[in-house]
Amino acid sequence: MKPIRVMVVDDSVVVRKIVTDVLSEDPGIEVVGTAVNGKVALSKLAALAPDLITMDIEMPEMNGIEAVRAIRGSRNRVPIIMFSTLTERGATATLDALSAGANDYVTKPANVGSVAQSMESVREQLIPKIKALTGRPVGPVRTAAPIPPPRPAPPRATPTKKPAVLVIGSSTGGPEALAKLLPQLPATLPVPVLVVQHMPPVFTRQFAQRLDRLCALRVVEATDGVPLQPGTVHLAPGDHHLLVRPGRGAHTTGLTQGPPENFCRPAVDPLFRSAVAAYDGAVLGLVLTGMGSDGRNGAAEIRAAGGTVLAQDQATSVVWGMPGAVTQAGLADEVLPLDRIAEALGRHLSGVPARVPSPATAPVPGRAVLSGGIR
Repeated sequence: MKPIRVMVVDDSVVVRKIVTDVLSEDPGIEVVGTAVNGKVALSKLAALAPDLITMDIEMPEMNGIEAVRAIRGSRNRVPIIMFSTLTERGATATLDALSAGANDYVTKPANVGSVAQSMESVREQLIPKIKALTGRPVGPVRTAAPIPPPRPAPPRATPTKKPAVLVIGSSTGGPEALAKLLPQLPATLPVPVLVVQHMPPVFTRQFAQRLDRLCALRVVEATDGVPLQPGTVHLAPGDHHLLVRPGRGAHTTGLTQGPPENFCRPAVDPLFRSAVAAYDGAVLGLVLTGMGSDGRNGAAEIRAAGGTVLAQDQATSVVWGMPGAVTQAGLADEVLPLDRIAEALGRHLSGVPARVPSPATAPVPGRAVLSGGIR
């Protein structure tokens, strides 16, 4: 298998060296070139033909967001990972970059302490995402056996229960997928919605605000103890698990800082488990694009309790890790492209019709990027 060809774009000499040195240590990755800003990167793109680009945001002449727009405007679908700061300004810029067509982001290595810490941050955060976005195994490869075909969902021992809540999990590629999907759901949706998107603090608050501007549904960053009512989407805040807490009247949101699950906090599995317990299995679960397998165990509990599980298909997922894990385990009642999920949700929620997206926001088919949804 040929090494993954990476171009590193950053105006900082220190960051370029840190990223280049760490990536070059991995035998599966080759740094084929660097650029000091987006303009230089564009001039080198055709000649270097990278498999993936790492992109800083703030750079002279042409910043990272402008460069992403230019690359996507040329119909180039090379995966792009942004370097972000965990600040209000960094969150805004990163969400703008994702809207422009970037695939994912990691913490900027110059902002995590010593050089040694910066290098370790690159190893832990960047390398797995590079491999996932280019379709390479993230862990050691012991055999060359092909991936087995998806298992069909097994027959149910008990009848399916009518959903009383919709729970959604997503990660890499999730911001754009959610920005395509949620605006298609009507304000009259008869159930509350809870969403876990793998994101750090600050990012989730701004992301909820952006989604709220797009949607007929009300979208909020979840807070503790809020009654769950139809028509509202609760997005898990960064660094907190989002749970459903049962109540005598309305169930409420619950936030905890329990141990990470699947290396994540927030994680999808705790939300799915708590929804099953609170609603006695009357749960509609949806697993969208993302790395890893978060949501697989929770999906198993939903289905075992009489709920329904949907998963995004491989063709429209940026990374078919999470929905792939659900599908490969035979836990998905339906595996659907992103542009058919809203219709399926409405069908499962008593025939509620989906809002038809306008041409400006209609889902774009294709595996690499789902762009243009967040404003």
